[in-house]
Amino acid sequence: MTTSSSERGVSLGMPELPAPAYPDDVRARLETDAREIIARYPDSRSALLPLLHLVQSEEGHVTRTGMRFCADVLDLTTAEVTAVATFYSMYRRRPSGDYQVGVCTNTLCAVMGGDAIFETLQEHLGVGNGETTDDGKVTLEHIECNAACDFAPVVMVNWEFFDNQTPATAKRLVDDLRAGRTVEPTRGAPLCTFKETARILAGFPDERPGAVEASGGAGPASLVGLRLARGEATPARVVHPRDGDPHGEPQDRAVHEPSPTEHLSSHDAPQDTSASDPAHPAGPAAEEGE
Repeated sequence: MTTSSSERGVSLGMPELPAPAYPDDVRARLETDAREIIARYPDSRSALLPLLHLVQSEEGHVTRTGMRFCADVLDLTTAEVTAVATFYSMYRRRPSGDYQVGVCTNTLCAVMGGDAIFETLQEHLGVGNGETTDDGKVTLEHIECNAACDFAPVVMVNWEFFDNQTPATAKRLVDDLRAGRTVEPTRGAPLCTFKETARILAGFPDERPGAVEASGGAGPASLVGLRLARGEATPARVVHPRDGDPHGEPQDRAVHEPSPTEHLSSHDAPQDTSASDPAHPAGPAAEEGE
C-alpha cells in the first residue's frame, strides 16, 4: 500500500516566487552607493561582500530582496549571492536587534567565565542563541572568538569591545542598551546601531563627530610583547628557590633582571640535542635494511 505525499507529511507546495524589488526611491539610493563601492575594485564581483553589508544596513539583515539587488548590480545569479551570504555568519538571515551582543565562548573566554555570562544573559533576556528580545533591541549570540584573549572574558556589541566582563556587568550592559542609556565600549569607537555599523563595514566613513579619533587600537595587554620586542620594557622575573617549602611561608625570593642574552622562557631557549652534543654526534639516518 502506498501513501500520498500529504499523508507522509511532505508538502510539495508552489515554487518560491522571485524576491520583490526595493521601492524605486530605495533602489535609486542604494544604486548610487553601490556604484561607489564597485568602483573600488578591478573586478566588480569582488564588491559582493561590502554590498551585502550595504543591503544589511538597509533592513538590519540580508533579505531575499537585498540578495536580488546585489545579483542585479553585479551581474551574478541569486544562487551565487546566496552562497556567499549564507557562508559568512556576519550576514544575518533574519530580523535582528539594534544591538548584536556576542559573547565569546571559545576556550579561554569560556574557562574565564564566558559560558557563565552567556547562560546568564539567556536567562536574563529570555532568548536563545541568535534570538532577539521582544522589544527588538538586543540579539544574543555566542561567538567562537573575539580575538581579544588578553581581556577574557569578552563581550562584543556591534563589533565593539567590552572587556573583562562578568555575569553582573553583562546584565547591566544589556539592561542599559534596552533602556537607551549611553554605553561606552572598553576601547574603540562609540557604539552605534547595527544598521549603522553595517554601513561602516560597507566602506562608508563614520561621520559621527570624534568617532574616528576614538577608535584607538589594541589595549595595553596586547602590546606588551611588541614593547618587549622593541626594547621598551624589561619585565622583572621572580625566581622561586628550588629548595623552599612550596606550602609553607614565603621564602626569600630574588627579583632577577634578565640580561639581553638570557631567554625569558624555556620555550625559546636552545636545547641540547644529539646534533649539538659533540660527544654524541648524530649521523644521517640509516636506510631501512642497512
